[in-house]
Amino acid sequence: QVQLVESGGGLVQPGGSLRVSCAASGFTFSNYAMAWYRQAPGKEREMIASISGAGGWTNYADSVKGRFTISRDNAKNTVYLQMNSLKPEDTAVYYCNTRVLIYGYWGQGTQVTVST
Repeated sequence: QVQLVESGGGLVQPGGSLRVSCAASGFTFSNYAMAWYRQAPGKEREMIASISGAGGWTNYADSVKGRFTISRDNAKNTVYLQMNSLKPEDTAVYYCNTRVLIYGYWGQGTQVTVST
């Protein structure tokens, strides 16, 4: 079955960097686009970055454009989100997502906290 497992979250100071990862299994990873979402307390879940199956196309929300980079390693079945110049408003649970056929799948999420 499809599984997505995020890792790499933690506490970081404003202006710092962090990379979160999502290991995928149970489907042909390179055939499917992947996305990162986040959900802050009291807010709706929002998509912040997506990448095509081969990695040649990416898209970002305005709130993270120029600071975050999504990438993937199809040999490792893993998608990454490199986050630079982090701000307190980036504090959220970060989820990876994919849609296989008609079904959407989520990981369990990883907490990112940006604070002094």
